Amino acid sequence: MLRLQNHLLPLLRASSSSSPLHLRRLIPSTAAASSSSSVHPNRRLHSTAAARSTTTATPFSMEDYLVDTCGLTAAQALKASKNVSHLKSATKPDAVLAILSGVGLSGADLAAVFAAEPRLLCTKAPSVALRVASLRHRVGLSDPQIASLLLLPGGAKGFHTCDMAPRLEFWIPFLGSFEMLDLEEEQRDRQLEPREGYQAQHRAAPGMSQTSARVLTFSPERLKVIVQQAEKLRMPGCSWAFKNAVGAVARSNEGIVNARMEFLSSSLGCSMEKLRSAVCKCPQILGLSESKLHSKIEFLVGKVGLEPDYILQRPVLLTYSLEKRLLPRHYVVEVLLVKGLIKKTVDFYGCVCVSNEDFVARYIDHHENAVPGLADAYAAVCSGKLPALV
Repeated sequence: MLRLQNHLLPLLRASSSSSPLHLRRLIPSTAAASSSSSVHPNRRLHSTAAARSTTTATPFSMEDYLVDTCGLTAAQALKASKNVSHLKSATKPDAVLAILSGVGLSGADLAAVFAAEPRLLCTKAPSVALRVASLRHRVGLSDPQIASLLLLPGGAKGFHTCDMAPRLEFWIPFLGSFEMLDLEEEQRDRQLEPREGYQAQHRAAPGMSQTSARVLTFSPERLKVIVQQAEKLRMPGCSWAFKNAVGAVARSNEGIVNARMEFLSSSLGCSMEKLRSAVCKCPQILGLSESKLHSKIEFLVGKVGLEPDYILQRPVLLTYSLEKRLLPRHYVVEVLLVKGLIKKTVDFYGCVCVSNEDFVARYIDHHENAVPGLADAYAAVCSGKLPALV
């Protein structure tokens, strides 16, 4: 708790002042900011500007600008231009593009940033320059790190929304390093890769990249509430499980978290103490809807025949897709059991947690001669069809 207070108190103090005025001294003017930040600007910016100067009779098209200057595809530009169609000249987007080029974003990177958040091109250049300077001098990020932050899922959106420096002053020490922000995007109903069953229960800040657009813009007061909610789960304050819980709680609110705990306790017929132990292993389950949890528990207990205690010891089972993983793999196991090709003691979790490639090799290809058509049947179940046992 003391460690968390050390992270939160400077953040709360920082929130009392609306903007870092000292950073303005680092940026003499809008023109100077654009000039100093564009040491290595995108060459398309100059060539396109020159072309516009010779064709002043042609009306400015934001859609064309997104393609010719920002590098978006025609389809991306058509979608993005709807958010910036009010821009009638290239003056503002040129200034923003020059500043962001100065942090080392390549042409492809800039295209990815503006495709993710085209409204960045509408932001006032002084605000963009101040936010870049704040990340450099207040948080201590290098230009490559700033570029990485913008390329994170939600990073461009967060940068457009607010100055992320005060938020990062909390998250970076809390997670342990800046690199911990750059996590693989997690899907709530994902198919985990080889041997990820264990890793999924021990990875830091689940959904950090998925929810960074929201989390990185939370106010210090909101962050404090999130940490307090996570503390109620009674996890060790410095553990990865607690950081996982913070990530899960950040996607919800206290009422939803309490409702999920009550629902899981009732559905699995366990005490809150035993449930907390399961949540410590896999806090991601708190982010699943009650309908998804209900259908998975009903399937695992009623169809597969698992005991609630078995699920509580392996709560990551509840994060797998019912339609794309649990149901298809159970179908294959049922076929092999009926044919007497595997023992009844086969561990269902062991069948589920391996990668699709390993599962197919071990349970389908290995029995190809004994059970012709099993591969096709498995593919059919994965696509939503449920054939009779082959």
